[in-house]
Amino acid sequence: MIRIAFPSASRLRAPLVTALLLGGLSTAMPLAAFAAEPVEVRIGTNGVVSDAAFFIANRKGYFAEQGIKVTFVRFDAGPKMIAPLGTGQLDVAAGAISAGLFNAAARGINIKIVADKGSSPPGYDYVPILVRKALVDSGKVKSFKDLKGLKVGEAGKGGSQSSKLNEALKSEGLTFNDVQHEYISYPQHVAALQNGAVDAALTAEPSATQAVERGVAVRMSMDKIYPNQTIAALFYGGQFIEKSPEIARKFMIAYIKGARVYNDALKDGKFAGPAAAEVIQILVQDANVKDPELYRKMTPNGIDPDGKMNDATLNKDLQFFKDQGYIEGAITVNQVLDTSFAAAAVKVLGPYKRRN
Repeated sequence: MIRIAFPSASRLRAPLVTALLLGGLSTAMPLAAFAAEPVEVRIGTNGVVSDAAFFIANRKGYFAEQGIKVTFVRFDAGPKMIAPLGTGQLDVAAGAISAGLFNAAARGINIKIVADKGSSPPGYDYVPILVRKALVDSGKVKSFKDLKGLKVGEAGKGGSQSSKLNEALKSEGLTFNDVQHEYISYPQHVAALQNGAVDAALTAEPSATQAVERGVAVRMSMDKIYPNQTIAALFYGGQFIEKSPEIARKFMIAYIKGARVYNDALKDGKFAGPAAAEVIQILVQDANVKDPELYRKMTPNGIDPDGKMNDATLNKDLQFFKDQGYIEGAITVNQVLDTSFAAAAVKVLGPYKRRN
């Protein structure tokens, strides 16, 4: 008698078990039928342009290649992602470097900064300082030194943009407290500049381009004063790292592939590279900005094609937060930084080769 050992039902999908029991499994059935279901990874996102690597990796199937199904969870503010990331409700998040992030880590919330998401290499100053055009035209503001005593809009207290403003003021012998700080959300900056509620603002794209195009403001570049700042980053939740380390590694491979396609879309400080049309189409579908022409006009953010971050600016920003009294406990950059996932992804993918 020939005995047939059937696989355990717990290891097979119900339809396959039924097929085995009722009529035998066809030898022609592909092995893919036994493939595991994709693992869901929940990503917190604001839907901003600097989330591009996520959207590209998803649309081009890079996450699917790694056996991952991503679910995007939208937030209207980056700091709101910290708590759910720490509790495991989110696996991955994207946001600006901030005092709030370091304070969460100091309180024992296990969050890691794992890769670049938005940086400012020369020519890609996507969070510039804007000054009301009337102040520039009148000659009242000619340099950062002339901001003394004026009202400056910032997206929030204790963010990477505040550290950037501090560097601009320091370059002209001023201190952070030599200006008046007005904390208003990025979407309100253009209106605030237009109606005179603020005299200047650190405004992210695409609001910066919109303000300049409307004749409301003039851009003051920080390229030479505070270049290559890691403004925003990719974060992993501690539970994601501890419970799903292999998925965390695979996620990073897909993310880096997406970041490299994004870099292929860049040229001379614009979306003008060989992959520009493809990337703009993806962003129109998934990001908050739906106007393809606006993408072509704006200054895009940088994303390092290997996910590398600028340790020097991370440390400088943290020191600024400490100097301003924003940090509530003892914390260092090294306690929050984990570059191992990006390094492992680059080892798998090899060096970045720009598309011609």
